[in-house]
Amino acid sequence: MGDAFAPETSEQLQETVAWAVDAEVPLEVIGCGTKRGIGAPSATDHILDVSRLSDIQSYQPEELILTAEPGTKLVEIEAALVQSRQQMAFEPADLGPLMGYAAEQGTLGGVIGCNLSGPRRIQAGAVRDHFLGFSAVSGRGELFKSGGKVVKNVTGYDLCKLMCGSWGTLAVMTEICVKVLPMPDRTRTVLIFGCSLEQAGAAMTRALQSPYEVSGAAHLPAYVAAKSRVELVSKATEGVTALRIEGTDVSVDYRCEMLLKELIEFGESEELHTANSQSLWAELRDVLPFAGSEDTRAVWKVSVPPADGPRLAAGLADATDGNLYLDWGGGLIWLAVDEGDDAYAQIVRETIDLSVGHSTLIRASEAVRSKVSVFPKPAWAALSQRIKEGFDPKSILNPGRLVEGV
Repeated sequence: MGDAFAPETSEQLQETVAWAVDAEVPLEVIGCGTKRGIGAPSATDHILDVSRLSDIQSYQPEELILTAEPGTKLVEIEAALVQSRQQMAFEPADLGPLMGYAAEQGTLGGVIGCNLSGPRRIQAGAVRDHFLGFSAVSGRGELFKSGGKVVKNVTGYDLCKLMCGSWGTLAVMTEICVKVLPMPDRTRTVLIFGCSLEQAGAAMTRALQSPYEVSGAAHLPAYVAAKSRVELVSKATEGVTALRIEGTDVSVDYRCEMLLKELIEFGESEELHTANSQSLWAELRDVLPFAGSEDTRAVWKVSVPPADGPRLAAGLADATDGNLYLDWGGGLIWLAVDEGDDAYAQIVRETIDLSVGHSTLIRASEAVRSKVSVFPKPAWAALSQRIKEGFDPKSILNPGRLVEGV
């Protein structure tokens, strides 16, 4: 069994990484560990735990800026933001329950490093669009920083885009600065009942192309809808298509009314008000329909062009006999399948090859993750390898977690 390092300051973290570089001892970088099961199994027993770097260092509501250490829990950040009626608009997911952990354990560093965007991505953008700057220790043991603490920042190379979604393989962040935005006064969700995947795709497309500023568009087949904690959704006997509208009271009322008229041909409809709306979108964000100790299936996250989503989802459901739902207006498919030998990896990737998309095996046993490529091999794999070598030439940080050691 290897050592576990838990630095309490950025200086201690840098010293730890510098020691690992000199000794050529690879490190598994974790926060609270809720996403350790995503990616290839760790190639090292030595752990670098950043959970003690957990302070909110600066919060300036009037500037829409928050700076915190990577181990700061999202629930603590959200509690600070709500006092000023602000939020992280990219709607960070809490995948703890999906991965077999308690809820509300996820950290800011984890959501940035894993690039986990929620349902509002279609309107507010992805995580990387709200990631303003950071300080970090590279795999060379060197402290560096990029970006800044202002919303409009163009200084130097935009390494934030590179770090976001790097899964801790390039550097260990010690400070993170993100943009925050005002919370909406009101949230309502239009529900349309009985749509097929194809009809749901058409309804979501029309809603998103309308002038009514839809901030969430998802489709739940009957199986997924039945598992919802929202009674109006769970009692549906057919599929449910959900369209979220947010803003001020008068604006939301008007836009919901007009959207219902726009989509009247798609079937019977209802509305969810703020509390139930928030509950539903939190379920979809956190993939709760496939969470729980009784559900041991493998779970895929499949990103495709929204126009292709319903067709590809139908193909995946037929080929795998799995359960799924659509988010991001059809651009995101969450798919749960029996694990078997390879979690249907070949079928999933052959289906996605019919589109310009990619798939990630989010949940599976260690045995499956040892022989299946969890992340898609990108066309730019050679470039990714050179970037890895530039930041971490001795492959000290999270070795082997991404594609073929990249």
